[in-house]
Amino acid sequence: MDNPILLDFPYNFETERLTIRGPLPGDGKEVHTAVMESLNELRPWMPWAVGKILNEEEYEVRIREGQLKFLSREDLWMMLLLKGTHTIIGGTGLHRINWDVPRFEIGYWVRTSYARQGYITEAVAGLTDFAFDTLGAKRVEIRCDALNERSAAIPKRLRFTHEATLRHEDRHHLTKELRDTLIFAKIRS
Repeated sequence: MDNPILLDFPYNFETERLTIRGPLPGDGKEVHTAVMESLNELRPWMPWAVGKILNEEEYEVRIREGQLKFLSREDLWMMLLLKGTHTIIGGTGLHRINWDVPRFEIGYWVRTSYARQGYITEAVAGLTDFAFDTLGAKRVEIRCDALNERSAAIPKRLRFTHEATLRHEDRHHLTKELRDTLIFAKIRS
């Protein structure tokens, strides 16, 4: 496909306990609430959770920009909602997209009050299936800081292959120390 904007695929799908969908106008307030609740857990791993914290209106702007990027197929940011509710319990998505392969990288975070309940494993399994079965992915990656054991447990649990450890690949956004990045992947021929 020469232009991915011509690809038609659903804006949302469901897993056993979740609705996973692209951002919609009006999500800003709930995302802001979820991030503010989870800030202490997000800061060590998510550079966007450090520095100036966005207010509700600024999150609404990000949501609407995220919707535009989703519709243009540039980035597929998705909300995690408890099925049958409007409660946002985290975020995920397919990022760093290369439509020529097609290849996607999954990112994720969970709201603190919903952590350690299997929601991220469920979401990543569903998103991996969505990438392969709906979007025709040939490769799905997960990257995380080598010290983020909880994040690294997800691809291991879902039988992604640990392909590489990029040593001294970047500087940590808080400590400025050199950090390593783990790369996990699943492929389909």
